[in-house]
Amino acid sequence: MMTITRADLQTVLERYMTVQRRRDPVALAEFHTPAGIVESPMYGTRVGRKAIEEAYRAFWTSFPDATYELEAIVIEPPHMAAFTTVTATHMNDFFGLPGTKRRIEIRGSRLLRMDGELIMHERRIYDFTGVLVQVGVLRAKPAKP
Repeated sequence: MMTITRADLQTVLERYMTVQRRRDPVALAEFHTPAGIVESPMYGTRVGRKAIEEAYRAFWTSFPDATYELEAIVIEPPHMAAFTTVTATHMNDFFGLPGTKRRIEIRGSRLLRMDGELIMHERRIYDFTGVLVQVGVLRAKPAKP
């Protein structure tokens, strides 16, 4: 069994973010093990590269100009946490809502458990309700004093 170092995982994460910025769902799915799992508030639990690829593709269809900023990384092999901000414009269908051209910002984290240099399990944590408010699916009521 290969020993994976912090430096190795940092390099993997940097490559992953580079591909993320290119919005390439096929290449991103290849970062996951063949039976990899992604848990996402937006797309539920996805198992396997094809299902993971479909979730990436669906997001970029709805938000084709999505940009990704990596704010912080915590690495403790075989685990990583990546804290990111995603900004995008809602241009196309998103869960039945036609594009609104509204801008969204999603601040969140990705908790990754690695198998060597591949992602075995990824848990995404972010405020999906906030995304729905930003695109206009939900309306936020101001708090009463």
